[in-house]
Amino acid sequence: MSRETRVSRAFVALADTLTEDFDPLALFQRLIDHCTALLAVDAAGVMMEDARGSLRTMAASSEEAVLLELLQLQNNSGPCLKSYYERRRIDVPDLAKERERWPEVVPYALGAGFASMFTLPLRLHEHVVGTVNLFRTEKGSLPADDQVLAQGLADATVLALVQWSTEPSRADDLLTRMQSVIAAKASLEMAKGILAEHGDVSFPTAARTLRTYAQRRGARLVDIADALTSRNLAPDVVFADEPAHGAGSSIAGTEGSGSVGG
Repeated sequence: MSRETRVSRAFVALADTLTEDFDPLALFQRLIDHCTALLAVDAAGVMMEDARGSLRTMAASSEEAVLLELLQLQNNSGPCLKSYYERRRIDVPDLAKERERWPEVVPYALGAGFASMFTLPLRLHEHVVGTVNLFRTEKGSLPADDQVLAQGLADATVLALVQWSTEPSRADDLLTRMQSVIAAKASLEMAKGILAEHGDVSFPTAARTLRTYAQRRGARLVDIADALTSRNLAPDVVFADEPAHGAGSSIAGTEGSGSVGG
């Protein structure tokens, strides 16, 4: 099985929270299993903040990793804590050089056979809720591709956790969601048609104009499309915002019809 296939399956597995027997605790174990299988690391662990803002160990691939995380928590010191407090990835390619920096943590890490350590934030957008900790028995930096993949796996895990519901999923839930997507797509196509006809432009140009308008306002594309199709947003307003249509454009903006979200 190729690495690409394994990576794809890992993301699908992390995203699947709709099964009736979904276990949120198993999600963290799944994450570290994927980390040790796909990344150039020998062990991994996950720590998550509790309601008091303190970190707790949620899962680890080995007893040594568990004890190393607990040691950092007890001393409120180490790469894991630094990553959590500073909200960024911490790379320690040579633990032996950090004895003075983390005197309580480094000797144990070295004794456990770890020579390097990398900690990245477990986050939802800008909100950090914990850390993913990667351990290697060799010195050196984590490959750049592994750094990106590790953060992607961590982000996907948090998204899955947020989307998980304690209520059992029903067969018609998926059907309802799919129908909503189809309806949104129909609204989008109609909105593009309105812009194309009104501005005498091609469909691709109308689509680009629509996306640009939504992005500039931080609005959802589907909301802008709905506003156009329901006549709560005038096509002139959308075209007036397009960079290609400057102040001297033949298509002038009209304020009377308003815009979504003010």
